[in-house]
Amino acid sequence: MPRYLELCTLGDLLVRGSELHPERDALVLPGVRRSYRELADLATQVARSLTAMGVNRGDPVGLFMPNGAEFIEILFGILFTGAVAVPVNARFTARELGHVVRDAGLKVLLAGDAPGEPRTRADVLAEAQVTDLATVVAAGPALRPASGMLSHEAFGQLAEHVPAAEIEARRQRVALRDPAIMFYTSGTTAMPKGCLLSHEAQVRTGVTTRFRLGYADGERVFAPCPMFHTASTQPMVATLHACGTFVSMAHFEPALALKLIGAERVAHLFPAFPPLTLGMLNCPDYSADSFAAVRTVFTVAPTEALRAMQRRMPHSTMVNAYGMTEFGGSVVMVDPDDDEDVRLGTQGPPFPGVEIGIRDEAGRAVPPGERGEIVIRGPSMFERYHNDPAKTAEAIDTGGWYHSGDLGELGADGRLRYLGRLKDMLKVGGENVAAIEIASHLQAHPAVSVAQVVGVADDKYGEVAAAFIELAPGASLTEEEVVAHCQAGLASFKVPRHVRFVTEWPMSSTKVQTFRLREQLEAELAARIGACDLPEGAPG
Repeated sequence: MPRYLELCTLGDLLVRGSELHPERDALVLPGVRRSYRELADLATQVARSLTAMGVNRGDPVGLFMPNGAEFIEILFGILFTGAVAVPVNARFTARELGHVVRDAGLKVLLAGDAPGEPRTRADVLAEAQVTDLATVVAAGPALRPASGMLSHEAFGQLAEHVPAAEIEARRQRVALRDPAIMFYTSGTTAMPKGCLLSHEAQVRTGVTTRFRLGYADGERVFAPCPMFHTASTQPMVATLHACGTFVSMAHFEPALALKLIGAERVAHLFPAFPPLTLGMLNCPDYSADSFAAVRTVFTVAPTEALRAMQRRMPHSTMVNAYGMTEFGGSVVMVDPDDDEDVRLGTQGPPFPGVEIGIRDEAGRAVPPGERGEIVIRGPSMFERYHNDPAKTAEAIDTGGWYHSGDLGELGADGRLRYLGRLKDMLKVGGENVAAIEIASHLQAHPAVSVAQVVGVADDKYGEVAAAFIELAPGASLTEEEVVAHCQAGLASFKVPRHVRFVTEWPMSSTKVQTFRLREQLEAELAARIGACDLPEGAPG
């Protein structure tokens, strides 16, 4: 890791690559390839059209579209103008989309579809009726413009009214601390809230990721996560800073991903989450040599799950981290040169400039090795929650510390161990139990591919653990065997009282929605109790 970071705006980062390596691939998706020069030119065309529509510095401009080259072209086109990019979760319903459009005050919304999708963004737009709130552009020929929308062709023609030199001047006026991207991050009970990040915050996180993981000049990085998520923008910025090639795909398909990784000679993988990493490892086409040329594989998961994945990738180094949208991605990250226990048993030391603290329930700092809430501050922190000063004040204290709501501990060496969400702490008969501890122990079983643990209400203990398990391909396991495995390695009060086997998970864009699992089980248990209470002879 260098002692200093050379920072620039996000727009300048792309232009830097187009100046240094104009013909080198900047972006590759199946069937699509863009050089640095081509990507910069296409982004400039988008910026010219947006400027002709009256988009100015600081205006919020939304992207509601699936992964694709067009997403990246439009993202940088927005940034070239000095406007704020607002990536909208491509899976949002009309209700959620309408909230984002109104809350962000979008001046323009660019929407796109992928061929063959059963429910398209056009359907959601029609239901949301947002054309009276923002100018909606059909970005790409796959989306048929409805009434009130600007067609893809008409949008492109607008560029003729603005010279490229004006875009160059606008890009050069953008400052590092100007707002760049506003991600909408979802909670379990409230509508998504806008999280405003500066150019500096996003670039710092990406550049530090590049050096921490050792992305060399010109290397190729495979990052299949949704492009509206920091799990895509973080490795994308890291890759562009290395003047490398960002390799992605419209829809994650394990077999196609393996072919792409081999064909493009990918050096680093950034699948970020177990469903994607395991999707490739469990694919029939996968072999121990599939990642022979891959140096690092970034995935965030419990220790035992990481160990299990590492055993199946003899040529690659598993790495993990801890972070959140409010910092544009990771705030701590392991070093690939760390030994396995450190690399897979901790989340690593902080990024340069980032401070990590651990606080008790009274807000007091605790010594190394003690558990408490993880608090963070540093130059990569978000500016504020948009239109929500109360939430901002609740999250950031007067000392500038962001309160994560996560449980962790710092070692004497400064490395962080993430121990789960504070709200994922179970209270079993008065004993504190971390859901992540049980899940990690479950994933040590060779038949278990993925495990999630939640707490459900219990008349006797107040709350008990419930385990949801996806089995490894071809494996079999009974509830009794799961309980026996837990009894052999966990205190009795930590052993799950309910075990359910699943083949599909309720997902947000990237994470398992554990609250949905809890709701499903509680509904099942309530129905069972209700059935038992039915009078004799009643239908049920």
